[in-house]
Amino acid sequence: MNDSVRDQYEAYPYPSRDPAEEAKRLVVGSPSNLMELNHYLFAGRRDFSRPFRALVAGGGTGDAAIMLAQQLADAGGPGEVVYLDLSQSSRAIAEARCVARGLTNLRFVTGSLLTLADLDLGLFDYIDCCGVLHHLKDPAAGLTALAGSLKDDGGMGLMVYGTLGRDGVYPLQEMLRRLGGERPLADQVALARRMLSGLPASNLFARNPVIRDHGGSDAELVDLLLHSQDRAYLVEEVAALVEGCGLKLVSFIEPLRYDPATYVKDPVLLREFSGLAPLERAAFAEKLAGNLKTHVFYVSKNMIEDTVATPAGRDAIPCLRVFQGPQLAKAVQRDLALKGEFDGLSLQFPLPRLAPAILPWIDGDTPLGTIQETLHDLDPRHDWGSFKAQFDQLYAVLNGLNHLFVRYPL
Repeated sequence: MNDSVRDQYEAYPYPSRDPAEEAKRLVVGSPSNLMELNHYLFAGRRDFSRPFRALVAGGGTGDAAIMLAQQLADAGGPGEVVYLDLSQSSRAIAEARCVARGLTNLRFVTGSLLTLADLDLGLFDYIDCCGVLHHLKDPAAGLTALAGSLKDDGGMGLMVYGTLGRDGVYPLQEMLRRLGGERPLADQVALARRMLSGLPASNLFARNPVIRDHGGSDAELVDLLLHSQDRAYLVEEVAALVEGCGLKLVSFIEPLRYDPATYVKDPVLLREFSGLAPLERAAFAEKLAGNLKTHVFYVSKNMIEDTVATPAGRDAIPCLRVFQGPQLAKAVQRDLALKGEFDGLSLQFPLPRLAPAILPWIDGDTPLGTIQETLHDLDPRHDWGSFKAQFDQLYAVLNGLNHLFVRYPL
C-alpha cells in the first residue's frame, strides 16, 4: 500500500469501532467463523483444542482478529492469532478491544503483508485477508505473499469488492478526486458530504440500493468514496487471481447467491444453466443478481473435494451457525420456507416437509444417525433413506445460505 493509504487509515481507522462495545457483543461475520472455516477448509475434521495458528492480514480495528481469538479461546486450545496491519491508529483500537475481552492469545504486529517473508512470523494454518487485496497496487503479489506463509494443508478466507454491486461508486470517486484530491482528507470528507446531499435521483450511486456504507461514520465514507487505491472484481476475475497464485477456489459465501437457480425459475433456462461448469454458473448468477458488492470466498492449496465437509454418513454432525434449532423450527413451521433479504432482494426458499422435526435436534453435538433414530422412534416411516433425502434438501438451503455446516467426531 502507498503512503496515502496508510495515512488514510491513521486518520480514519476502519471500520469504526468502540472498545466499550465488547462488553455487549462479539462482532461476527464471514469468513473466519471457526465452524465455517472448519467446514470449507478442513472437511469438518479440525480439532481446535489443538495448536492452531491464524494470521489476520490487514487487521484494521480488529473485527476478524477479535472474533477468531475469542472463538479459539472458547475452544480451550493453544490457538494463536497474529494481527498484522500498517496503521498504528487501527492497531490501538484493536488492542483496546483485546484488553476489554481479556484475550491472551492475540499477538499484534505492525507491518505490511507484502513483507511477510521478512517478518519471521512462521507458517499459519489459516489466513484471513478481508478488504485488503483490492487496495494493493498489485493484488496478485499480495496473495502470493500470503500463500507463502500458509501451511500446505491450510487455507484462507478472503474478501474483495464485487464490480456489479458497486455500480456508481467509481464515477463518484473520480469526481471527488478531481474536485478535492489535493486537499487535506478532512476537507475532502466535507466536500463528499456536500456532494452526496445533492446527487440527482438519476445518479448511478444514488440509484444503487446496495451501497449504504457511507451512512455511518466518516471512516466508512472515506473507505468507500475517498480511497486513493481500490478496484473491484467479477467472479471470473476472482478465479483468475486465485489460480494465478497457485491456489484453488473452494467456495463463495453464501453459495446460493452464486447459483442461477436462486434467481431464475424458468425450466428452459434452468436446463441451459445445468450444463454450465460451476464457475460459469457463479458468473451467470452474479450478472443475474447484480447486487453482489463484495465477494467472500475460501481458497486452499488442496483439492476442493478434500477440504469441504459433506453430510455423507450417520456420524456427520450438523451445526447451525447462528440460529438455535428449536427457534428456527418454529419460524419455518407454518410456511415450510426460509425467507431472507439479500442486499435489497427478497428471496424465499422452500424447505422439506420434515424440516420442523429435524431442526430442533440440530445442536452441534448430535450426529445425523442419532437424529434419524430419534425421529424413527416417533414415526417408523422415517427410515435412514427417507430421513436422509429430507435432510439433504434442508441442508441444500441452509448450507447454501451459510447457516448450516458439518463437522465430524474428533
